[in-house]
This record gives sequence, C-alpha cells and structure tokens, in this order.
Amino acid sequence: MILLIGGLFLIIKSSGEIKEAINHQEHHESESKNKVSYLGVLIQIAVLDIVFSLDSVITAVGMASHLPVMILAIMIAVGVMMFAAKPIGDFVDTHPTLKILALAFLILVGISLIAESLDIHIPKGYIYFAMGFSVVVEMINIRMRRLMK
Repeated sequence: MILLIGGLFLIIKSSGEIKEAINHQEHHESESKNKVSYLGVLIQIAVLDIVFSLDSVITAVGMASHLPVMILAIMIAVGVMMFAAKPIGDFVDTHPTLKILALAFLILVGISLIAESLDIHIPKGYIYFAMGFSVVVEMINIRMRRLMK
C-alpha cells in the first residue's frame, strides 16, 4: 500500500511540476505581482522541505532493494543538497531541460513503485539503463546547444 501511494505521489507531483514548467511563461505574464509576507515564505519553504524529504525517501525506496542502500541514498542526497544546492540550482536554471528530465525520472520511479505494489517486477537494471542513457543524450544536447551559440 505504501508503494502504491508513494508511486502515485511521485507521478502526480512530478506531472504537476512538468505542467507548471510548460505553462510557466503564460502564468508569469498574466499574474499580477503580489506582495508576499516573510511568514508566508517561511511556511512555504518548510512545506517544500518536508515534501522534498518525503520525495527523496520514496525515490530511494523505489530505486533500491536493500535498507542500507536506501539509508545511504538518503544520506547522500541530504549531503548533496546541503553543500551543492546553489551550484546545482544554477546549473539547472541554465539548462532547464535537465529539470524536466529529472521530473521524468521521478515519474519513471513512481511507475516502478506502482508496479511493485501490484507484484509486477520491473528489473532495476532496465530503469538504471534508461536513466543513464537519457542523461548521456541530454549531456550531448547541452553540448550541441552550447556549440551552436
């Protein structure tokens, strides 16, 4: 049941983020600039931290079969976020297609979790290969876009 709910959570959350990214320009142009309170920003950051922590745990469960691997993956993710959030954020801002690719990976993990909850086994190697291949293709695309400028 946890795998099913976690998979649905990842798919819904990631799909919503992709939709928001696609429609961002339209919303950005049509929205009026509202003043945001300091407390509102703090609450939003706290909620996002909780959601991303849950997201990391669900992703680790979906990608690993052993508890020590899951724990290590979460610890590494937290460490990376603490020390590399700014450079990674800047890199993703420079290359927004990477954000879409990462969200697509979360959808893939969500599908894998749902399949596992239904006793349908998808070999992790297939998922890792698909992700690795996609990253290589995206790195080639980034390099080509840079060379064409």
